[in-house]
Formats: sequence, structure tokens, C-alpha cells
Amino acid sequence: MRRLFPVPSARPAPSAGESPAAPGSRHPRDSPGSPAAPNAADPLDSLDGLADAYAYPDRAGGPWLRANMVASLDGAAWHDGKSQGLSSAADLRVFGTLRALADVVVVGAETVRQEGYRPAKAREAFAERRAAAGQSPAPVIAVVSASLDLDFSLPLFTAPLIPTLILTGATAPPERVAAATKAGAHVVTAGDGAGADPVRAVRELAELGLTRLLHEGGPRLLAQFTAAGVVDELCLTIAPLLTAGDAPRIMNGPGVTVPERFSPTSILEEDGFLFTRYTRG
Repeated sequence: MRRLFPVPSARPAPSAGESPAAPGSRHPRDSPGSPAAPNAADPLDSLDGLADAYAYPDRAGGPWLRANMVASLDGAAWHDGKSQGLSSAADLRVFGTLRALADVVVVGAETVRQEGYRPAKAREAFAERRAAAGQSPAPVIAVVSASLDLDFSLPLFTAPLIPTLILTGATAPPERVAAATKAGAHVVTAGDGAGADPVRAVRELAELGLTRLLHEGGPRLLAQFTAAGVVDELCLTIAPLLTAGDAPRIMNGPGVTVPERFSPTSILEEDGFLFTRYTRG
């Protein structure tokens, strides 16, 4: 994996006593086609390097909501009903790294059903980093659902390392709330109506000590969180694929009155896939 933005230095700085390269010449330590010195290991090729590249900002304990989505060149959020058709080995590495950095993964009920969500796993490669950050061995999954129309016999609810959360509204069906609780899920009221309010959902999660938030969609739910102004960062994988069809965009719900400006933080590339990262402002 290589970094395209911020643009890497054209060549390493000369060491003490070494003369800079003459104008128009290539530095003796430059390697053709690469800004790095020959045989230099790219930190982005390691999980630790990726984790450093995607580290959450210091928010003094406040919440930071990062969304992670994938899209085809023509804007499709999935192929054949699932995002897996747009993924790659590098995308899965980034996906796993973002999960390993998060306190909680926020996801919509429809995505849970379509993608067959399972509990997040504790990964040995990130165990020391998570322990040092005061995190649990694996992130908790928080499912956003108004109806709680979920299969509570699935491993997501029966066998998670950390009990699964369900974010819903005050008027959610009592029998479904009871079923969720019986299955071992922790139901969190995050709205006064039938569903969860994005602003309140972020606040409720933060009050549980879950301040590093990772939103994995789907498109309708992510649009709701964006319209509510609580998305701080978007990590978007752009797959070098054309799909056509009628798949939704990565955000396919309520709009914003005035489009909000996000600024690029980094762009990485591997095998034609672009891994972009944008932050608010």
C-alpha cells in the first residue's frame, strides 16, 4: 500500500556532510518510481502502520464518529445487495484496522440482516494497543433499530465477546425489547419516538464510555446521521469497478440544507483501490 496524499517527500533529506543532489538529477538514494530509499519497509504494509495512519484524534474524551463505506466508480454502495462485491484484500485490512481502533461499531438493522453481521472478534495484533487505550478486547456492536425486527438467535446476540447494544426509541415494541434483553442484548433508549435520534445516540454511547465511534451504514442510516450533523469523518474506499444497476449511494436518505465541506486527510492506494479519508471542516 502506498500513500498518495499528503504527497510523500520527493526524497530523503541528505545526511550530515552529504551534498544535496544537483538540479535535474536523481538523488543517489532515490529508488525509481518511489520516494523511499531502496529496501525501506513501507509502514502502511503492516497492521501497526495502518493503525497509526488511522488513529483517532485526541478529543479529550469527547466522541468522534467516523464512517467507513465502500463505493464503486459509478457510486454504487454495494453489488448484488452486499458491499463484499466491491471489496478487496486491502479493503478488508483497512476495515479490520478501523474496527480494531473503535470502541463501538454502529450499524443499521437492515445492514445486519443483509450482511449477516457477527460479533466483533478480539485480534491479537491489536490487543496491546487496545489495552493501552483502556479499551475492551473487541469493539461492541450497536445496532440501530426502531422495530427491533432482528433474529435474536444469531451469534451477534447469543455469543458476542461484549454484549451487543441496540439503539432504539422510547416507543419501541415492548415485546421486542423484552426479547432482545432476554437474548443478552443491552437496549439503549436514544429517542423519544419509535427510532433512535442520531444526536442522542452519539451522546448515549459517549455516556457509556464509547467515544471512538465507527459507523458502517447502511446508506439510509448514514444519511440520517449526516443530516443530523454528527459525522466527523468519512473513510471511503473507492473500488476500481463499474457496476451500473440501481444500487444506492453510500448515503441514501435525508439531505442537508447546505452541503457541508469536508477536507482530505489522507489518500492511500493498493491494486487500484483508493482509500480516502475526509474530516469535517
